[in-house]
Amino acid sequence: MKITIEDKAVSWYINELQLQKGDKVHFFVRYGGCSNVQKGFSLGVVKQDPEEIGSSVESQGITFYVENRDLWYFDDHDLDVVLDEKAEEPVFHYS
Repeated sequence: MKITIEDKAVSWYINELQLQKGDKVHFFVRYGGCSNVQKGFSLGVVKQDPEEIGSSVESQGITFYVENRDLWYFDDHDLDVVLDEKAEEPVFHYS
């Protein structure tokens, strides 16, 4: 499972979560919501230090990651995070 995040989405997270270089952003599985890969589950986002990274990417000094325990959610898909400029918020795409 690979994570990619476009620069505009990184900048959005930096502004919204008041991130500093060296901070870490955790994409985690939560019950509820909807996704294209796991019915009844969705991704949450929180600024948090990792326990056991399963996949990560660093951009603009920020590490974005998924824990090992949540890799099942992606069902062999990669995570692409892009900024929806019309909605002015990041969206998740699974490829």
